Amino acid sequence: MSIESITVVFIITLYLLLANYASYYWGKRRILNGQKWDLNICCGKTDGGGVNVDIVKHKELPRFKQVDDIYNLPFEDGQFETVLCSHTIEHVDDPRRFYSELQRVGKQVTLVVPPLYDLTAVFNILEHKWIFLTFKKRHHTLPRFIKLPFADLFHRLFGQRNNA
Repeated sequence: MSIESITVVFIITLYLLLANYASYYWGKRRILNGQKWDLNICCGKTDGGGVNVDIVKHKELPRFKQVDDIYNLPFEDGQFETVLCSHTIEHVDDPRRFYSELQRVGKQVTLVVPPLYDLTAVFNILEHKWIFLTFKKRHHTLPRFIKLPFADLFHRLFGQRNNA
């Protein structure tokens, strides 16, 4: 392998690592810490400041509520002023239905999705089902999306990994 090839591989690898760090760690934390969220849906290990909800308890969080069905949340219509859904909608079977349920329980829904510049997240076939066609991380409407190629086949064969 020539020095030019090694340099190109190094630059691509460095870009992928930096883009993922900037997107996921810096960008997500900036949004999460930018305000108190009345509902942090599919919270994983993060405290949104209000009610923290997930289908699995990943760690001890204040005001945590475990739910069985993200498409039928146990909350009243408009119960929450602000809803944060960070790095979740790309995992679900039906993004439109999930987003509709978030709109039902919250007055202002904020979605945080992997932006197209973060190629390692966008094409994460181990975990994701959808590619959101946006270069922005933060959205107040459901961005356009397409099916991640081969995701269904991969998940059927090996299962969908969840590293929240």
